[in-house]
Amino acid sequence: MAATATIPAPTPTLSPERQRQRDSRVVWFEIPAADFDRAIRFYEAVFATTLARAQFGPEPIAVFPYEAPAIGGCLIQAGSLQPGRGPLPYLNADPSLEAVLGRIESAGGRIVLPRTELPAGMGCFARFEDSEGNLVGIHAMR
Repeated sequence: MAATATIPAPTPTLSPERQRQRDSRVVWFEIPAADFDRAIRFYEAVFATTLARAQFGPEPIAVFPYEAPAIGGCLIQAGSLQPGRGPLPYLNADPSLEAVLGRIESAGGRIVLPRTELPAGMGCFARFEDSEGNLVGIHAMR
């Protein structure tokens, strides 16, 4: 089993520079794993690092080391995320995750995971399928 590593949490009040970075970029990624332990061993061996195991939301994750404001990401074991379909990007939905979720279905998409709260200071997320069948995540600080 991998050692526990520290997972940096976003600063709840973002500096103007950090907010500008967040406004126009991917904020997170997830790499699906069918065999979670095997995938963790693979990435830890390939990158000579330790991934931090955690449970945020409904699925177990193993977070790659990073320091804010870098983009963070993880391995994830989830029945709805299948390996071979590609990594799952999370796009910024600030200032309101609910507003973005409210526009998905009328635009031709489908919500596949509703708003899910993260631990204090980390915001919330959801997942949707776009009009082309791609799975995309969204994240907001509130």
